[in-house]
Amino acid sequence: MAKNQWKVLIVDDEPNNLQLLRQVLQHQYQLAFATDGVKALNIARKLKPDIILLDIMMPEMDGYETCRQLKADSVTAQIPVIFVTALGEVGDERQGFQVGGVDYITKPVSGPIVNARVRTHLALYDQNRALEEMVQQKTKQLRQAFEKLEIYSLDSIHRLTKAAEYKDEDTGVHIQRMSQYSAAVARQMGFSDDEIKSILYAAPLHDVGKIGIPDRILLNPGKLTGEEWKIMKQHTTFGGKILEGVEAGYLKLGKTIALTHHEKWDGTGYPEGLKGNDIPQIGQIVAIADVFDALTSKRPYKDPFTLEKAFAIIEEGRGSHFNPAVVDAFFAAKGKILLIKEKYKDEDASLFLKIADS
Repeated sequence: MAKNQWKVLIVDDEPNNLQLLRQVLQHQYQLAFATDGVKALNIARKLKPDIILLDIMMPEMDGYETCRQLKADSVTAQIPVIFVTALGEVGDERQGFQVGGVDYITKPVSGPIVNARVRTHLALYDQNRALEEMVQQKTKQLRQAFEKLEIYSLDSIHRLTKAAEYKDEDTGVHIQRMSQYSAAVARQMGFSDDEIKSILYAAPLHDVGKIGIPDRILLNPGKLTGEEWKIMKQHTTFGGKILEGVEAGYLKLGKTIALTHHEKWDGTGYPEGLKGNDIPQIGQIVAIADVFDALTSKRPYKDPFTLEKAFAIIEEGRGSHFNPAVVDAFFAAKGKILLIKEKYKDEDASLFLKIADS
């Protein structure tokens, strides 16, 4: 920035001091003046000067307090303040730095010293602003890159879940509902908005491994044989293998969900027989959402259960199938879950929806 574009605010209750500093600086900078601390604060907020020369000994509000208030205001906090004062003791200088000053000029002032100090701190201020602008620009670029990665990740999830739908015609709406159920339970359990968003987008991958299950088993309307059930359970490990090695956030979380959403709190689930909190919390949450939607939905092998029966089965699973804390969260979110069930009934409903307001 050219010198004549810099704005300098000079604060002093003595007109002679203001005049002296005017003479020293007027040919190089745009100047503004204040005769007390209150006026200085008002002018600084409106003008947003590039530097402030501030007297200390002023009536009503001294320079120290003026500086404190400047630094406490986000609009003026970054403006460098140079104290210009007759107070020259070490303690005075120390206090000036403690309240946020960047330099200290003692009276009577020397024109060359004032010019040198002002020039130095304006140059530093300009460098800091340039650095801040560069950081902001880089942050913006990084955010845009993450947004692109998120889009690519969601597109991959969408394609994988669509592939699973081709294998099982009943999974389309199921995926939508159980994702929303999972998000509702997670919110009730105190998860952050970002965590809930991740769950909402990753939960659809829970059954992606069904791509590897033969249709004769997946679409069998009757009871599966022991060998068929053994194959059916492999959809969890198939899902883990499909998502093996991915590092993108949603896909990585989806792998955990695919592998653990059939584990049970008492250790009788599959594929690993994990027990209690050895089961990742996201797996615990998706498990209850998945079971509830399966209970209340039509499947090739059954008609939907009533809500009363489904809720009773969930309650019966407390401490055996499900973590009791997750069951509590599920029932605490019961009103939201019923709204989700009512809302997501059509095949054309969007898979990736905004997190429902709490």
